[in-house]
Order: sequence, then structure tokens, then C-alpha cells
Amino acid sequence: MDPALIDKIYECSFVPELWPDVLGELARIAESPGGSLVIAKAGAQYWAASPGSHERAEKLVSERWFWRGTLLGRATAARHAGFLTVSDLFTPEELAEEPVFRDFWHPQGFGWPVGTIFSIPTGEHVTFVMTRRLESGPVNRDAVQKLDQLRPHLARSALMSARLQLARARGATEALALIGVPAIVLNERGRVLAANHLIEALTCHVHWRAQDRVALKDGGADKLLQGAIARLDGEGGQAVCSFPVRGAAENEAAMVAHLLPIRRTARDFFVRCAAILAMTPVTLPQAPPVELVQSLFDLTPAEARVARSLAAGESVEGMAAAGNVSRNTIRTHVSRLMEKTGCSRQAEVVALLSGIAPPFGIA
Repeated sequence: MDPALIDKIYECSFVPELWPDVLGELARIAESPGGSLVIAKAGAQYWAASPGSHERAEKLVSERWFWRGTLLGRATAARHAGFLTVSDLFTPEELAEEPVFRDFWHPQGFGWPVGTIFSIPTGEHVTFVMTRRLESGPVNRDAVQKLDQLRPHLARSALMSARLQLARARGATEALALIGVPAIVLNERGRVLAANHLIEALTCHVHWRAQDRVALKDGGADKLLQGAIARLDGEGGQAVCSFPVRGAAENEAAMVAHLLPIRRTARDFFVRCAAILAMTPVTLPQAPPVELVQSLFDLTPAEARVARSLAAGESVEGMAAAGNVSRNTIRTHVSRLMEKTGCSRQAEVVALLSGIAPPFGIA
């Protein structure tokens, strides 16, 4: 087996951008025009493909062809520690009725796949597949044996990549702990990947649920959090979301929750670190700068100025007089501000803004 190819497989653990090249080399072993890597977990799919099969792979995943019919179920149920051909899974009669062959591969002139599937401890199912043209016939056993020799290296590379992502997640939360910020790293489904000891101590604010889930004990705040998590995979990414969180006990200080998205990068190929949830106490008295308030809550310039004035303790009448506008105009800005910050009362807005003032007295 080519040592250079094995080295490149392991290099993918650290540089996922190299997967298309590796998939191209796997495809050459199978005498296929291209190869694909598909990662599936709880409804989320990520994939890579060699240049020769990029368009097909994109359609295969986006139109969910792998999840139609029985192909994926049969391959998983086989529990085979190697590559399988279509003849290992289907009779000719069954193959003629299988949707991905009948309606996707065959009309494009393809239909002799060879692939393997395995799970990694973080929950993803990893599938490698190379599909030959119909006129080329099935993948021969010599090629399958060569691919089988590479399978342990492919599995170890995927596992290493996943572990590195978890290590980065833990490192991020511990770095925030060093500057006194309770924090959690979440994946795109809201599952906790890492948490520091500071947020684990917030028992009056944070509720730890089954299956590595987390919720806020303040019902209104938790609704905002779960909604923000649900939008993490939205087109264009999710803006920073900040909102107040009341403590479960009357004497417990209020906190401000900030959900900060981690933008999609190749480093998130196997373990998707999608966002950081950070909690800050409402303790700082100075008003935050207009630019910070505006960026956190997507406010208009006028709304941001009203927000900062509220945090500084100014009244609606005072703001109206200072800006030479009507009190109704200021009240409209306050109403929109409450809507955008998820607050139901003006006092909550003041408490929220007081908790996001910058450190070290910078204004």
C-alpha cells in the first residue's frame, strides 16, 4: 500500500481540506470517476467529494438519496469491518427497486458503488463511497482488498479529527474560565460538548438535562436560548444573541446570557462546535458604548442611543428633551428595544445593558 497515501489520510485529521484529494485517490483504486465522504448525525449532514464527483455528492446529500430506501440501513446492519459492494447487499431484483439506484445513479450512468460505513464515539456515522459507471461493471475483489487495507487508517483519521475538535472545545471553555466567564460550547443541535467549572456552579440559572442538553431555569430566557440554537444553522449564520436570565431564587443575582456562533470552517468537519453560551453577571454600573449595544442586538443607531441612555439612568422625558423629539418617539424606540432584547419590562432592559458594559472601565 502507498505510504504517501496513508500519510495523507492522517494529515486529513489536521487539515480537512485535503479530503477531496484522498477521496480522488480512493476512487482511482476503485477505478471510479470520484469518491465521496458523508457524515450524518441526528439529521445533520456534512460531506466532501473529489472533483470528479462533487456535483453528484452535493445532490446525493441535499436531496437525501442515501436516506431513501434500504441502502444505508443494510450497510449499517451488515456491521462489516471493510468495504462492501452492491452485490454484497442486494440481489439483482432488489437492486432494480432501490430508489438511489433506480432514480438517481442509473439515470446518470452510474450504478456500481463500493463503500464502507462506521461510527465514531461522538455519534457521527461516517460513510466513504466510490461509484463506477454502469459500463465498467462491479468493483473487483482486488480493489476491495486494497480499500480494506486503508479502512483502519480512514477510521483512525476520522476519530483523531473528532477528538481534536473536542479538545479545542474544552480549551475554549477553560480559556474563558481564566478570565472569569462561565461558558459552554454547544453543537448545532444544542448538545453540550464542553463546559467550564464556572458555569457548572450556576445551579440557580442553568439546568442540566439528559443527553448532554442544557436549559435555563428562567423559562422566558430558555425559550429565547432554544430559539437561537434552532437558528444556528440558518443561512448566513446567526447573529450574537444576548438576553437577561433571572435566577431561580429571589435573592440570586440576574445574569446576561450571550450565545455567540462559531462560524463554519473546515476545522468543524467531524465535531461541529456551533456556538458558545457565555454568562455574565449584572454587576457593572457603567453604560456600554453605543457600538457594542448596536452590534449585540441589531439595533438602529437611534435605538442604540436610547438603550445607552436607559443604562445611564436617563428618563424618557430627559431623552426626549435632549434629542428634541417627542416622548412617543422615545417610547417607540424603547418598545422596539424590549422586543429585540427579549425583555418584557423597561427595568429588565436596564439590568441587561448594565451587564454588558466592557471590562477595565473602557467606554
